[in-house]
Amino acid sequence: MSSALLDVDAIAKTFAGTTVLAPTSLRVEEGSFVSIVGPSGCGKSTLFNIIAGLLVPDSGGDVRVSGSSVLGLSGHVGYMLQKDLLVPWRTVEDNITMVARLTRRVSDDDRREARDIATRYGLGEFLNHYPKALSGGMRQRVAFMRTLVAHQPLLLLDEPFGALDAQTRLEMQSWLLNVWRETGRTVLFITHDVDESIFLSDRILVMSPRPGRVVADLPNTLARPRELDVLTDPQFIELKSTIMHLLHSRESA
Repeated sequence: MSSALLDVDAIAKTFAGTTVLAPTSLRVEEGSFVSIVGPSGCGKSTLFNIIAGLLVPDSGGDVRVSGSSVLGLSGHVGYMLQKDLLVPWRTVEDNITMVARLTRRVSDDDRREARDIATRYGLGEFLNHYPKALSGGMRQRVAFMRTLVAHQPLLLLDEPFGALDAQTRLEMQSWLLNVWRETGRTVLFITHDVDESIFLSDRILVMSPRPGRVVADLPNTLARPRELDVLTDPQFIELKSTIMHLLHSRESA
């Protein structure tokens, strides 16, 4: 059995007397791709913010990365949101190196890495362009490259493709799988799109309505690498049916 990179143990969060996240535990194995699906407001982003150290959970529970507690600490994950948050007056190269820019002086090695990664993943011709000249999918690629060059083994991706049109979203999903396979990073991915969760993931965690908690941990045994024709595979359709039943039976309860 592979080692766990992330262990979340019984963390919970209450805001102004309302419990957003019930005691929640999960485990993410090193090198795996795990998706979280659940209704809006069930605490998915709150969970991510606690893992990233941006929020402190209620008393009790723990978050461990590589065996060490990271409660209230930052800098141990790469974190990408739905909004790309590119700086409009900075070029693609400058946006990719933004983490270095915010923490220290950007070095020649940082710029070389930005050029190399942009070229490798299809944006080498756009290094000197500004975000306004890029499509939605290209902007998300830049945001993801910025997350990659933080060199954290665990990536938290919070609905990174949620604002894209259906065709671009499929293209970005295939692109992300290629990058994940090549880099070997561990990914925890939030999405409202059940198809997306199945296409991308090794496991799908289904959360209940608020107060959110994990109600199902479903393995995905569809073979890799995955192409778009897997979307009509009977195994895919069966897993989708299971997830949809869990989501809607919980929402209507």
